Amino acid sequence: MTTRQGASAVREGVHEPSPALVRGEGVAAWRRIADEIEADIATQRLAPGTQLPTEAQLAARFGVNRHTVRRALATLADRGLLRATQGRGTFVENRPLAYPIGPRTRFSENVLRERHEPGGEFLGAERQPAAPMVARALGVAEGAPVLAVRARRFADGTPVSCSMLYLPLPRFEGFEEAYRRHLAVTPAMADCGVADFFRVETRISARTATRDEAVHLDLAPGRLVITATGIDADVDGVPIQLGQTAFAADRVELVVTSDERG
Repeated sequence: MTTRQGASAVREGVHEPSPALVRGEGVAAWRRIADEIEADIATQRLAPGTQLPTEAQLAARFGVNRHTVRRALATLADRGLLRATQGRGTFVENRPLAYPIGPRTRFSENVLRERHEPGGEFLGAERQPAAPMVARALGVAEGAPVLAVRARRFADGTPVSCSMLYLPLPRFEGFEEAYRRHLAVTPAMADCGVADFFRVETRISARTATRDEAVHLDLAPGRLVITATGIDADVDGVPIQLGQTAFAADRVELVVTSDERG
């Protein structure tokens, strides 16, 4: 069986072990495995979201040890082609999600517009005194009480962002419970009496993911995130939320728009 057939075995879920990769061609075994899998991803023979076999299964099919397979998969993960999820396995990355940022930026609406299923997870909350940047954004006194909520969001079960949201107290005293219930900002705001709100400002940048962000987003160490720091206000123009969001750079394409549907 050739290395191309070995890749087909990965693709088709064949369980028979493959003969060892052809040696002596000046290309390391792990590199040849990575190249074959990358070729199948590029031609969509391995479609976005496809789960790969286990390391042990791949090692048997390619006739190499698990360390060799692990190095090949790690190389592809570092390049954003694969995503390793602890306890679930390794998956082909999905195509980047077009995510509009405009006057009305809503995560669930953006994801649904791209024909994906939105999801959310509450990661924790605490009450704390407003730091200088938070105080300026929310128009409150430095040290005034604010609610800080940590969350992450998904598209089709894949984590695409993690956020820290700051809201002034006591106005949003019930936001934590509402977010736990809805796992989305818009209905949680509605439960707190805010029927609609608008984006006042968004600052976009990029940096290396922190350790926590890498864990929450299933990113390899050293991967990039796109950061968006946004201020939202109610219909009267009163600031109600400062959001600091880190997007997995390979999974989201931020689209800045002036369209109110954004």
